[in-house]
Amino acid sequence: MPKTDMTLDRITDLLARAKKAGADDADAVYVEGTSLSVSQRLGKMEKLERSEGADLGLRVLIGKQQAVVSSSDTSESALNELVERAVAMAKNAPEDPFCGIADPSELAETFDVEALELCEPGEVSQEKLMAWATACEEAARSVEGITNSEGADAGWGTHQITLAATNGFANSYAGSGSHISVSVLAGTGTGMERDYDYDSAVFSTDLRDPVDIGLKAAEKTLKRLNPRKVKSTQVPVIYDPRVSASLVGHLAGAINGSGIARGTSFLLDAMGKEIFAPGINIIDNPHRKRGLRSKPFDAEGVANEKRHLIENGVLKTWIMDLRSARQLGLKSTGNASRGAGSLPGPSTTNLYMEPGTISPADMIKDIKQGLYITEMIGSSVNGVTGDYSRGASGFWIENGELAYPVSEITVAGNLKDMFKTAVPANDLTFKYGTNAPTIRIDGMTLAGQ
Repeated sequence: MPKTDMTLDRITDLLARAKKAGADDADAVYVEGTSLSVSQRLGKMEKLERSEGADLGLRVLIGKQQAVVSSSDTSESALNELVERAVAMAKNAPEDPFCGIADPSELAETFDVEALELCEPGEVSQEKLMAWATACEEAARSVEGITNSEGADAGWGTHQITLAATNGFANSYAGSGSHISVSVLAGTGTGMERDYDYDSAVFSTDLRDPVDIGLKAAEKTLKRLNPRKVKSTQVPVIYDPRVSASLVGHLAGAINGSGIARGTSFLLDAMGKEIFAPGINIIDNPHRKRGLRSKPFDAEGVANEKRHLIENGVLKTWIMDLRSARQLGLKSTGNASRGAGSLPGPSTTNLYMEPGTISPADMIKDIKQGLYITEMIGSSVNGVTGDYSRGASGFWIENGELAYPVSEITVAGNLKDMFKTAVPANDLTFKYGTNAPTIRIDGMTLAGQ
């Protein structure tokens, strides 16, 4: 971690200055971080970047008016100006009847940051990152049929978040992350195809072998050669894990407290109702060990915990921060997220759909004709109606097997119907912030040639 120049004592002193200048309440978030990334293409280094930075965000509240001001300058004169600007802006801001910091009873009091294992000790060196990128790209290019490379990337970063407020909350935590990726091409001319593979983890020791990542990228690319088009039809669709998480993401968007409070969600009246099949569970867990989005408390200092958003198919809760919870007459779920220069808003942490009991192979074997999606292009999802239409490519299924690659397909349906018929496989892995196993949805409409 970079050495901080904004200790908790300095931040709480800043809050005291804000109150002295006229604020009724205030909170401040300080985010500092270091990142190192490298990339190479065709065996030559293309990028070597290291960055270190810090941002301080101050929010002040005067009655039901609020304002946020941020700065990367933490000198005494800059902090004084920050307070003056924030107070002046708040006095001229429109009233928001639902704004405000947490009541002390809502704050996170006890938590074990070390148990979450959010931050890997030490740094990952430039030499190690270059070795990862080199091994990854060389492995991909060594496969017969690979004709070009878009390059390999490797990176590492660490950050520390400090949060304090005039309600007495003051704490901080650190996190880290590493990644490796590669993208290669096969074929020539207009027949070229590309694909990629990728891995990320909080601890670099949890990353997959760079050689394996490169070989998988090459394998995926070669399988995409000579794609065909299919006729418009209605068939079962299988979502590969690298795209199935988008379905869980659409659910998260539909049950976000801000949208529910505005009345702009197709699930507005779905609380307590069965919107997935029985047995389906979707969970948000901010305390997952080494989780990519784990945190000991939310961005308002509110206590957070593992929650079932969907339990046995039934919608159990909205995703709420303090403001949206007040609008809805409920309690925050501890899902506030914010940047230094923004107000808090509801957001998920480690969100995932629990695996089912059927293997992906068994899920496919009874399909006479269908589509296996490995990549999605663009997005047309209506959050008010649930209408869903997205470009896709992948593989055509015939008689229970992947038959040939296909492209230039539009997949359409309505998310209400899709959620009801979604069936998860047993292959859940945690690779992103939002994760899901392979998912099958029957009766999807395909628009092809």
